[in-house]
Amino acid sequence: MDHMKPTKSGSYFHQIVNAVLLAGVIIFFIGAYYCVIKAGIPYQDAPPELQLQYAVNMGIGEALVKNGFLIFVGAGIVRLLIRLVLKKRQRK
Repeated sequence: MDHMKPTKSGSYFHQIVNAVLLAGVIIFFIGAYYCVIKAGIPYQDAPPELQLQYAVNMGIGEALVKNGFLIFVGAGIVRLLIRLVLKKRQRK
C-alpha cells in the first residue's frame, strides 16, 4: 500500500478534527457575543433583576469563551500530532 495516499479512515479522522476546530471557533465567538452584546456594560445602580441578568449572561459568556478556546487549542494540538506521526510513518 502506498503510504503517500491518505486512507479513507485517515480522511475521516482529519474531517473530525477539522470539525472540532470549527466547533471551538464557533463556541468561542458565541461566548464573545454573550459577553459583549448580551451582557454588555453593566447598568449603574441597576435593580437586582438586571444585576442578576447581567451576572448570568456574563457567566455564560465567560464559560463559552473558555471552553471554545480550550476546544480549539486541543484540536489544534491533536491535528499537529497527527501530522507529525504521519510524516514519521512516511519517512520509514
